[in-house]
Amino acid sequence: MDETELRARAIALYDRFTHVTHDRRAFMGEMAKLAGSAAAANALVASIAASPAAAAMVDPADKRLVTGNIAWPGSGGHRLSGYFARPRAVRGKLPTVIVVHENRGLNGYIQDVTRRLALAGFLALAPDFLSPAGGTPANEDQAREMIGKLDLPATVADGVATIAWLKTRPRSNGKVGVIGFCWGGALVDRLAVAAGAGLDAGVSFYGPPPPPAEAAKVKAPLLLHYAGTDERVNAGAAAWVEALKAARVPVTRHDYPGTQHAFHNDTSAARYNAEAAKLAWDRSIAFLKEHLS
Repeated sequence: MDETELRARAIALYDRFTHVTHDRRAFMGEMAKLAGSAAAANALVASIAASPAAAAMVDPADKRLVTGNIAWPGSGGHRLSGYFARPRAVRGKLPTVIVVHENRGLNGYIQDVTRRLALAGFLALAPDFLSPAGGTPANEDQAREMIGKLDLPATVADGVATIAWLKTRPRSNGKVGVIGFCWGGALVDRLAVAAGAGLDAGVSFYGPPPPPAEAAKVKAPLLLHYAGTDERVNAGAAAWVEALKAARVPVTRHDYPGTQHAFHNDTSAARYNAEAAKLAWDRSIAFLKEHLS
């Protein structure tokens, strides 16, 4: 087995662990068999998993931005919290973009993406959808378990409430889009279904789609990015896109050959693909500006 095949099989194991089984002991046992030893398995996992210590693309203290934490009303009487970023030199009202985190919760990577959006000229907000459960913990395995226990309809309702709240903010031009990654990419599609005409645009990165029958409820234009080797997510993509087209929803699908699930996440050395990430990001910014400005 060459290094390319070894890495591909290791990523497949990691993807199954993080999205399906959540059984770390069994996962590490399989990884040790694949890598040849426990030490080699740990090194391989470290290259695949996102690193909290990875440098941000946009410095949290960047003087061009105003950033911070904020709270607002959710759908069921509770409060949601999150991280926001906006350009410091704001002229007039700006469009708003919600950033939806992966199944690891609101972390440094998602905060960095929020700052990148602000530098592109948007008001950006990254909700912590684990707020009702006490917030995102530092331990990623715990965060994934908590995500798995969320009441999905209640989470979607929180997202719809956030969209409505953002439309009324003084700095907002009244248009709100949403961009999400992995679990967040799936939530983008579900928010588009639930919010209907209340959402102005959606961008989903490798998000498992909802049932095709839900497509008729979508009113916002959608931009969908899929990783070339992501069989788990891609299995339902074609039916979802065709259902959206049949419902006359403006939808654009892009596939990135040879890329892994989470190819946009620059904190994961093994899965990050700089060329595909930049192309997908540039397409996303152009799409959001087209539909929200």
